[in-house]
Amino acid sequence: MSRPEGYNVAVAGATGAVGGAMLDVLERRNFPIKELRLLASERSVGKKLVFKGKEIAVQLLDKDAFKGIDVALFSAGASRSLEFGPAAAAAGAVVVDNSSAYRMDPEIPLVIPEVNPGAIAQYTKRGIIANPNCSTIQMLVALKPVYDKVGIKRIVVSTYQAVSGSGAKAIEELKNQVKAYAAGKTLENNVYPHQIAFNCLPHIDSFLENGYTKEEMKMVNETRKIFEDDSIGVTATTVRVPVTFGHSESVNIETNKKITAAEVKELMATADGVRLVDNPEKNEYPLAIDCEGKFETLVGRIREDESIENGINMWVVADNILKGAALNAVQIAEVLIKDYIK
Repeated sequence: MSRPEGYNVAVAGATGAVGGAMLDVLERRNFPIKELRLLASERSVGKKLVFKGKEIAVQLLDKDAFKGIDVALFSAGASRSLEFGPAAAAAGAVVVDNSSAYRMDPEIPLVIPEVNPGAIAQYTKRGIIANPNCSTIQMLVALKPVYDKVGIKRIVVSTYQAVSGSGAKAIEELKNQVKAYAAGKTLENNVYPHQIAFNCLPHIDSFLENGYTKEEMKMVNETRKIFEDDSIGVTATTVRVPVTFGHSESVNIETNKKITAAEVKELMATADGVRLVDNPEKNEYPLAIDCEGKFETLVGRIREDESIENGINMWVVADNILKGAALNAVQIAEVLIKDYIK
């Protein structure tokens, strides 16, 4: 039973894009808040943000900022999570961290509430819960019902990721390049190594010795950790595309047992957190422009892979700032207050 008076919540990185989205999600889902503490770096201290019509001043993110806090939502980058996350946990808060800092730590649960909510119980080891990578989240929300029904042997995924995943400067770079292109001017790129307007970059994060990028290996390793199944073969190609919000994914799976496209559609129609958009006769399928601001993961273009016996293709789209970050974190906090924090 949740506390009638509400909970004390801190948002670390409150002035950033995901931090702002966390405030929006907390308000939209009417999370029971007694005190909301907004934390950021020194340059943002004193800035006022609006929550439920009330202005709240931003305070300094430091190791003493978490006294009396029940849940601390972190979206301040991996270095700050490593620096201040343990301090927040030591002060008695449960940390839900959106960065990559703790995702593969064996003592810290990596959680998607629609997929592995039971893992949240492991937060007692360190007082920290990790949010998965945005592209992993939406893929596994779609694949969980299939995994439970027939098992999954192999996943081949190609992502088409929005520039908002790189931050506000990347959005501005895309807009400026489009304007420059229309005006016949020289296009400048600072965020990305190449022009992003009217282009696709098969390069997200840094390259590793195996030829994959960090982003691609995150999807491999996080999928296995979340499903608690190291037998799944996963290979990924992650691509940055000139879209502002909304990641799209082409997902091909080989299942352990035969499942038809019609059966997968039935699963998606009732899956938690999924909205089935699959009516190709009317040109209805998931679009990045349709997912912005939406909580659901959109799934469509479901069809059987005719090149293998037990293959399924699907197209998966979600708002990378919401389900890929802020929403998932708040959903974890909702489970915490429902089942764990009394």
